[in-house]
Amino acid sequence: MKGFKLVLVALVMLIQIAIVPAALADAPKLTTTPEYTEVTTAIADLLKAKANPDDSELSPVEVEQKLGALNLQKYILETASNWSQCHNETGKTIAVYAHKAKKTPQPSTLYYLGTGQATDDDWNCDGIYLPTGAKLAGQPELTQPIALQFVSGTQLTITSNPEGEIELNLPAAKNLTASPDSTLPIPDLTLASVEATAPNAPIED
Repeated sequence: MKGFKLVLVALVMLIQIAIVPAALADAPKLTTTPEYTEVTTAIADLLKAKANPDDSELSPVEVEQKLGALNLQKYILETASNWSQCHNETGKTIAVYAHKAKKTPQPSTLYYLGTGQATDDDWNCDGIYLPTGAKLAGQPELTQPIALQFVSGTQLTITSNPEGEIELNLPAAKNLTASPDSTLPIPDLTLASVEATAPNAPIED
């Protein structure tokens, strides 16, 4: 019986050794991306501003706020075990940006994500689209559409409060408006048109 237990333990260990590297191989290596370089460079610049406040256009409070946001992004990029996913718990259809994760560089496409759905973990959910008429909690109603972009590896949950305002579990890395320089397509849509569109986003089974 003792010999059987030893064989069983050895077999379990061999299975774990075989499975763990495979799981790690599927994990995104986000510290080698331009995104990570951009974040770490921005942190370094802010640390210089913090050390020399007289040479900076930012106040000490603004420097600390930006450092806090960037350090969170750096942490996500360093520890993410999956590509970004967007989870829609708003009760209505929302618009999200996504691209096939392993096919990079690839432009992000606007998709519609139904309530109760999460984007497929083989895709990278780059952010969310907020149309004219949408309202983020604590902010005025939008008079023009914007895109909220998040770093890769972010596990984003989008909910709405009793007032119908959008709430996010994490702050956006970038707030984009429609312009030739925008890295995401920002069409001019209304809140009603987004909510009325049939969901077509790649979703988790």
